[in-house]
Amino acid sequence: MNSIIFLSVFGIVILFLGFLKNKQTLLPIALTFVFAALAINFTDWNHPKNYFGGMLKVDDASVAFTGIILLTVLLILPLSQKYIRNKDSHLAEYYALMLFAAVGAIMMVSFGNMIMLFLGLEILSISMYILAGSDQRNLKSNEAALKYFLMGAFATGILLFGIALIYGGTGSFDTHIIGNIISSTTGNKAIIAVGTLLILIGMLFKVSAAPFHFWTPDVYEGTPTLFTIYMSTIVKTAGFAALLRLITLCFSGIQDTWVIILACICVLTLLIGNVTATFQQNTKRMMAYSSISHAGYMLIALLALSGFSQKAILFYSLAYSIASVGAFGVLMAVSDAKGSENFEAFNGLGKSNPSLAFVMTICSLSLAGIPLTAGFFGKFFVFVSAFQQNLVWVLIPAILMTAVGVYYYFKVIIAMYMKSGDNIEIDLSPAYQLVLVITSVATLVLGIMPQIFSEILK
Repeated sequence: MNSIIFLSVFGIVILFLGFLKNKQTLLPIALTFVFAALAINFTDWNHPKNYFGGMLKVDDASVAFTGIILLTVLLILPLSQKYIRNKDSHLAEYYALMLFAAVGAIMMVSFGNMIMLFLGLEILSISMYILAGSDQRNLKSNEAALKYFLMGAFATGILLFGIALIYGGTGSFDTHIIGNIISSTTGNKAIIAVGTLLILIGMLFKVSAAPFHFWTPDVYEGTPTLFTIYMSTIVKTAGFAALLRLITLCFSGIQDTWVIILACICVLTLLIGNVTATFQQNTKRMMAYSSISHAGYMLIALLALSGFSQKAILFYSLAYSIASVGAFGVLMAVSDAKGSENFEAFNGLGKSNPSLAFVMTICSLSLAGIPLTAGFFGKFFVFVSAFQQNLVWVLIPAILMTAVGVYYYFKVIIAMYMKSGDNIEIDLSPAYQLVLVITSVATLVLGIMPQIFSEILK
């Protein structure tokens, strides 16, 4: 709760600081604000609290997910060097919207009431709609914003309809009361079942699960890469944390209603995301489809619904976010220097810029789930949670699709080390370089010593 208040105030302050002529000061100020919110967030560890009559419920799970969200924001902000150097960019507005989006994400991981879930989702979504279309002179950016807005509006309508039906069937918006009524079967079963499915559909759209994924490739490609990183990490982490909260607190009592449907969506997401990614020539679109596939892996942990699922989703979110920031960071640097986002832009990067190639290699290996990287243990924990619940028929396609993922991630690695290309100098700020170092080191550390997070949630 305190981090929400502080980020909201900090966002408004940054808007006023936009009048400063020197944009160089905005980045350290924004980083200081987010770091302060991160420190304040962990003061709630082991101190569960309810705010506004249970509208917000802070527990260790929400604190952990909030920590991942704020850590990701800290890593993304320094990648804005292009906007810092451009005197005509609206840097203060971008930073403010990113902080407001983080506020919405934190509300989504801490809600104790359906209304608060909706408010958090809309604060996050509206901020992202604006950021998606922030490159006003780029037709792809305008198209991305329009598609994201229209599809998001339909998904929000479906979500609201589901919330209304749940209220009609249980007489409450409170997650605890809803869960008790559903478990005791005293509510209207038909209305509750339909409402549950509609809410899940609305949330699955936000995390790019198939068949609600059609907006993702075009929106990811058209959105400025800095904000694509935000969309790929923060939105997905918040979405799955909210889904985990909904399923464990509200809908576990009617698991038979949605488990088969969710399992089919999970397998479909894995197939579409991984198979379609293999045909892409644009690296950004490939990353978009890979983001869809990662949603499928995280859905496996939701299906398991065991005590280990929460840890699996938490670790997977952290590993995926760190690797995505690193991979997108290298992609943004290369595309800005060469004017292309295709695989060919990476040709010869291993010789011309070995440090960037190394970071991209580590992050790609992590996203592919190769051992000694954080991504390997992210998938391993997800598979363990599913194996404990005998979800073998979901695990088999998931393991096969992991092999497919190795294929298209290695396209970038092959281009960097086995093909020749132009030797173009890539100028990165010290803060930008530090982020790339942190992401690669953190990916390796979590891959070698995953036990660091083994006891984070009791």
